[in-house]
Amino acid sequence: MSSHYFRDATERIPPNDRGRHCRGPEDKTRRSNLTKGCRSAENCRLMRARLMKLLQRALWQLEKLLSGSSLVPEQAFLDPAGFSWTRMLEEKWATIRRELDEVMRHRSNLPNFQDISPDQRKLSQDDGWKTYFFFAYGFKAKGNCERCPETARILKEVPGMKTAFFSILAPGKHLPEHRGPYKGVLRYHLALTIPQPASSCGIKVNGETRHWEEGKSLVFDDTYRHEAWNDTNGDRVVLFMDFVRPLRFPASLLNWVLLNAIALSPLVLGAKGNYLAWEKRFEKVVNANPAK
Repeated sequence: MSSHYFRDATERIPPNDRGRHCRGPEDKTRRSNLTKGCRSAENCRLMRARLMKLLQRALWQLEKLLSGSSLVPEQAFLDPAGFSWTRMLEEKWATIRRELDEVMRHRSNLPNFQDISPDQRKLSQDDGWKTYFFFAYGFKAKGNCERCPETARILKEVPGMKTAFFSILAPGKHLPEHRGPYKGVLRYHLALTIPQPASSCGIKVNGETRHWEEGKSLVFDDTYRHEAWNDTNGDRVVLFMDFVRPLRFPASLLNWVLLNAIALSPLVLGAKGNYLAWEKRFEKVVNANPAK
């Protein structure tokens, strides 16, 4: 290549930018802005760290308040008989099971939990945990409720119900140990389809293991560390529900405010958008394969 090329190229470079040791005012400004940017990024990182610590401290204090104000025992599993509506659900479990059986005709088209709620990816990244939502913090899954009208009607009779869905655990699926984020709700399972042997399908909460029994209830505090597994050859399905923890005033009022705030959070609103996108696809599948 001709040396004239390099000479001509050099002549096109402004005098202040020639040579690596030349430092003009613009270069100083750029370096100054870069330094400020680095300092700003570091300040933001430190600020986020401080806010996270404050948030964790606030959540810990809130958990102490809710625990101290709880009207139910502070323990991993709770007696279902302590909640009057559990008997109603158990009496109607066969009705719910019939509607579940119809839903399971389309099992392969049901959404993975992480497809609806991406934060569940830390627990499941495959198609081993599927869901069929009815309600979530004030949002009604209209299409799903219309396909299971009796289940939807029964769920609306449960006082303080915040979320409800069919939870389907595939053969061989194991949900690793984790804990729920908020003490203001309790977790309920109504066993609908439990494969045999039932002893190979269970849940452990705070070191205590239970096994599901079709038509029977389990109530537990999901803020204790817990895990679940299905080591059988069939699907395990439960009606999964979160409901408001009974609390004394004024903790009950604070809990009401926070639960309503959760309904407006990006977590819930994002899950709503994911559900609606799935619902459009699922409706086409159902219409193409109507019940006989």
